[in-house]
Amino acid sequence: MSLIKQCFENLQKSGKKALIPYITAGDPSPEYTVTMMNALVDAGADVIEIGMPFSDPMADGPVIQLACERALAAGTSVKKVLDIIAEFRQGNATTPIVLMGYLNPIEFYGYQKFADAAKQAGVDGVLLVDLTPEEATDVVECFRQNEIDLIYLLSPTTTLERAKKICDLASGYVYYVSVKGVTGSSELDVDSVKQHVDTLRTVTSLPIGVGFGIRDAKTAAAVSRCSDGVIVGSVLVNCIAENKDQQKEYIADALGAILTPMRSEMDA
Repeated sequence: MSLIKQCFENLQKSGKKALIPYITAGDPSPEYTVTMMNALVDAGADVIEIGMPFSDPMADGPVIQLACERALAAGTSVKKVLDIIAEFRQGNATTPIVLMGYLNPIEFYGYQKFADAAKQAGVDGVLLVDLTPEEATDVVECFRQNEIDLIYLLSPTTTLERAKKICDLASGYVYYVSVKGVTGSSELDVDSVKQHVDTLRTVTSLPIGVGFGIRDAKTAAAVSRCSDGVIVGSVLVNCIAENKDQQKEYIADALGAILTPMRSEMDA
C-alpha cells in the first residue's frame, strides 16, 4: 500500500481530513526547503506537495510564478529537487510527498529515469499539470512500475465523462481545482465546491483534495467538511516571499503559524 493511500485510510478511520500544504522547492534557496518541510509536518501537515520550479508555470498565478523564478535563480534543478526529498526522508519516512510540476522538465530528464530517481529519493506521488490522459499511457507505466501515484487535476469545467476517464488513470487522490483561473485567484464558493465534489464521488472512490482559494483557517475548515483533503499553496508561498531575506528558521516558524490554525479548525 502506498504511503498516500495509507495516509488517507488512517485519516478516515480517525474522522479527520488531510491537510496538504504546497511550497516550491528551492524557494528562496534549496538549503531552506527541508527545514520548511519539517515545520509543515510539525504544524499538522498530512501530505506535502512540493513544486518543481519551471520557467513557464501556466496554471499558477503571480505568487507561485515568482517563487519558481526565485528557486531557478538559486540553482534549483530537477536533480536538486530530488536531493531535497532524499534529505527530508533521512528524518521522515512516513509523510507522503507529492511532486507537482510540468511535463517539460520531466520529459527532458527522461520519464523512466525520473520515475526511477523519484522512487529512490522517496517520492510517493507526482502531479504533472499539463499531462493529459490522452498523452499519459507511457508516462503512467513508468510511475506504476515504481509504485508512485499519478495524481490529476479536475476543474469546475471538467465534464463528468472526462472526469471518469481521468479518475480511472489516477491513484492516491485527485486534486479538484475549486475556482476557475490560476492559483491565488478568485473567492471561494464552498457551496459550489460541495456540489462538484459530490458529483465527482459518483465516478470515483479515490479521495478528493480541494485546492486553489484556501487562504485561512475558516476556509480550510469549510472545505474540509465536503472533501477528503485541503490543499493550501499561495498563502504559504506568499509568506515565504515576504520573508525571503530572513533566516530559514524564521520562515519555518511563519509557515507553521499559518498552518497550525488550519489544522485546529479542521479538527474542531
